[in-house]
Amino acid sequence: MNYVIGIDLGTSAVKVLLMNESGEVCHETTKSYPLIQEQSGYSEQDPNEWVEKTIVALQELVEQFDGEIEQIQGISYSGQMHGLVLLDEENNILRNAILWNDTRTTEQCKEIYNMIGEKRLLDITKNQALEGFTLPKLLWVKQYEPELFEKTAVFMLPKDYLRFKMTGLIHSEYSDAAGTLLLNIAQKKWSEEVCQLVGIDFNICPPLVESHEYVGTITEDIAKQTGLARSTKVFAGGADNACGAIGSGILSEGKTLCSIGTSGVVLSHEEKKDRDFQGKVHYFNHGKENAFYTMGVTLAAGHSLSWFKNTFAKDESFESLLACLHEVPIGANGLLFTPYLVGERTPHADANIRGSFIGIDSSHKQSDFTRSVIEGITFSLHESIEIFRENGKTIDTIISIGGGAKNDTWLQIQADIFNAKIIKLSSEQGPAVGAAILAAYGCKWFESLEACADVFISAAKTYTPVPENVEDYQQLYHLYKQVYEQTKQLNEGLKKFRKME
Repeated sequence: MNYVIGIDLGTSAVKVLLMNESGEVCHETTKSYPLIQEQSGYSEQDPNEWVEKTIVALQELVEQFDGEIEQIQGISYSGQMHGLVLLDEENNILRNAILWNDTRTTEQCKEIYNMIGEKRLLDITKNQALEGFTLPKLLWVKQYEPELFEKTAVFMLPKDYLRFKMTGLIHSEYSDAAGTLLLNIAQKKWSEEVCQLVGIDFNICPPLVESHEYVGTITEDIAKQTGLARSTKVFAGGADNACGAIGSGILSEGKTLCSIGTSGVVLSHEEKKDRDFQGKVHYFNHGKENAFYTMGVTLAAGHSLSWFKNTFAKDESFESLLACLHEVPIGANGLLFTPYLVGERTPHADANIRGSFIGIDSSHKQSDFTRSVIEGITFSLHESIEIFRENGKTIDTIISIGGGAKNDTWLQIQADIFNAKIIKLSSEQGPAVGAAILAAYGCKWFESLEACADVFISAAKTYTPVPENVEDYQQLYHLYKQVYEQTKQLNEGLKKFRKME
């Protein structure tokens, strides 16, 4: 039996997954690392932490593997998107990585529109200039850390840096590059025009390859540290959402994914490179060659639940916190939550907005707040589904993965709010499975990603919307959508009082 490893470099932890040719998860391990948040809106990490924790996870996996080490044939990657890693000419890190959920770059987003024009930017990159993307971060460093910027020889995305440290070779691939605002999405190449207009040296953009492409083997040093064979093949991998789509079988037209991790996404497969959503949702290259996907994003989905637990129920597990969901009625006894803890992405591209509980009274208990957080996260994701439907997409069945797929009541809430069938997978590992599938395909175990997905993925349970629940949630959703406009000005006034350095 042969094996592959999928490495998912997330925002809070790295997950390492060992899968065999039958698509079975043989071993998994997770190692966490901290965020660095020096002031409101800032979110950074030390890239060395990613490498160190990945090596520890691989060591643990190898120690528990009882086969011949050469049977582990390949490794591929999934990773958090948009993060900026800067290297100098000796490939040394110049500063901490600035992450996708960092919102310091509002000024730079405005500059991008001034320099390029909103329409031209959409023509080339298919996406709006948003704080989370990589180009605004580059321009922020250029403006506020010019000495560091001058030393920059190449920029990298998080999982590409990890792969570089494991192979000694520098690459990026299309699905992650699509989230930089520097890629011509349709032409699949870095845009010299964008670089020229914003004053970025085109030469700092790394070479591009396909997600399933073989890029080398692990280094002698990594082999010694992990116990893996020096011959272990390495494949480029994909952005977390592209890998989540692959790992959930979103590989053909008409398939839709809801993934709730730190952020939350609704993702729909696209075959065409020229659909026009006017920048209302993201339009990215898929990890599948010559395919695309559209995606709406909630910045603080699972993060909202983690924040709530850590702040108000620190000693409880997530399982016990959510165990009471079914005991609380729809609408959480008159309580609404908006998950704008770090700003918002879809449909409100607003780095300044913050979350709120609306309708608190003295009768509310922890269980009511918990249900309102879950419903608020799901309402926010429904806003993306609403955009897709308004633009002619049929969404009647959704595969749900991530934290939202771990609780039966939450899955039913999704079915009722989205008014669609929700499918839970039998082995839900999301992006890590997508990375493993890319490695298996790269190792030529299968003729296509679809053939591999057919073996690696299967459905476990379907949740069907309940008509009376759908009706109640439509009324609540109407109220939910009003909260943004009615708190926007309040948050503008509160901005100067937020935590600073």
